[in-house]
Amino acid sequence: MIKKTYTKLNTPEENGKILGWFRVVLSIFGGLILSYLFMTLLAFILPLKIQESTIISIMFNTLAWACATTWIALSYTKLIALLRFLIPTTICAIALYILY
Repeated sequence: MIKKTYTKLNTPEENGKILGWFRVVLSIFGGLILSYLFMTLLAFILPLKIQESTIISIMFNTLAWACATTWIALSYTKLIALLRFLIPTTICAIALYILY
């Protein structure tokens, strides 16, 4: 069961012109989650007042969401797209847990 799922996720799609629903949905929502996590982490790390930190974080959020979405969507296989979402999310969540 696990090997079959791994093989399915690791196989590139037959038509290279179509992104696929899995990568599209994962890139949109995964990019959003990643950008909000990194925005929160940036607000904790910057040694500024909360108002200034909030403005910088909000401006950073739109750029980070676009970059993360593009980075996830342009992956070669579904497994790589999933790992491009899970690894940074886990690292950022651990960093926020440590800082909070």
